Amino acid sequence: MNYELFMGEALAEARAALARGERPIAAVAVVDEAMVARAQDRVLETADPTAHAVMGALREAARRLGRERLANATIFTTLEPCAMCVGALLESDVEALVYALPNRVDGAAGTVLQLAQHEALPRRLRLVSGIRRDEAEELFASEAVAPAR
Repeated sequence: MNYELFMGEALAEARAALARGERPIAAVAVVDEAMVARAQDRVLETADPTAHAVMGALREAARRLGRERLANATIFTTLEPCAMCVGALLESDVEALVYALPNRVDGAAGTVLQLAQHEALPRRLRLVSGIRRDEAEELFASEAVAPAR
């Protein structure tokens, strides 16, 4: 899988989110080497604390594929997801999570909490981190926004 390419798509969405006044957090869903969904944080726009990019990408991928289980999907996101989003990834049977930046405030894929690969849970995510990290750091720094929720 071309991690650089798909993270580039997530970064493009993050730039669009930043231009709209949201945090530069975005996600894309990939199934069988094809991007099936893209989303940006819409927390401020919608006044919805659950309108995270990962949640949007999961909803859109499930809608487009016509199924609630995304067993062969990989989610690419600019920032390590929170516990809510990692929980949704696990419940959706997503195969893998790829993120650019660790989330030092509430990252649930190993930085603050290890929910993504917790031994007590029946599902686990394959994790890849640091893809195009420098570009993601620049996005967060460009508006003096710390990479945290």
